[in-house]
Amino acid sequence: MTTYGLLIFDGTEELDFVGPWEVFMSSAMMRDEGDTAVLVAERSAPVRCSKGMRVLPDHTLGDCPPLDVLLVPGGAGTRREVENADLLEWIGRTAAGTEWVTSVCTGSLLLHEAGPARGRRVATHHGFEDEMQIRGDVTVVRDARYVVDGNLVTSQGISAGIDMALWLVGRLHGRDHARAVRRYMQYEPAPPYLSDEPLPY
Repeated sequence: MTTYGLLIFDGTEELDFVGPWEVFMSSAMMRDEGDTAVLVAERSAPVRCSKGMRVLPDHTLGDCPPLDVLLVPGGAGTRREVENADLLEWIGRTAAGTEWVTSVCTGSLLLHEAGPARGRRVATHHGFEDEMQIRGDVTVVRDARYVVDGNLVTSQGISAGIDMALWLVGRLHGRDHARAVRRYMQYEPAPPYLSDEPLPY
């Protein structure tokens, strides 16, 4: 059984956590072995995300169950939360007890300030790479959708979190299972407007 904990806070980028949530819970559904995911926030009140989505957390920092995987998303709210000593302390303490620590986008900023990303190789949103590198005691990898450094897995911006989550599910439960999850989700990126070829309409 795997318990995934996804941190949320005001200003969280929606897809940073919703994309991995879809991967984790699709995996849980297909395994039927009790895997679960929970949303964790500082308070029990609804969280307003970056694009306006309102989300109710399952747990607060004070009553979060033991986690196997911690995911820290990014978004504009990370610039505020990087000054939140209580949240950073919780991230550092929780990360120390998990099997895997992960982030999406600028969630790497919070992992850096909380400690788990210090001295490690990380990925982050392309628009934040220079600022992240300037903070020191970290190596920003600029040409990978996600980066694995020990039990730390960080990804580039927003949609890259889906790739990271699929890799992690494969590491936890096998490549064939991760392929089945990807197929169930019909995650076969083919974005339009990459070339001058006619679109199908």
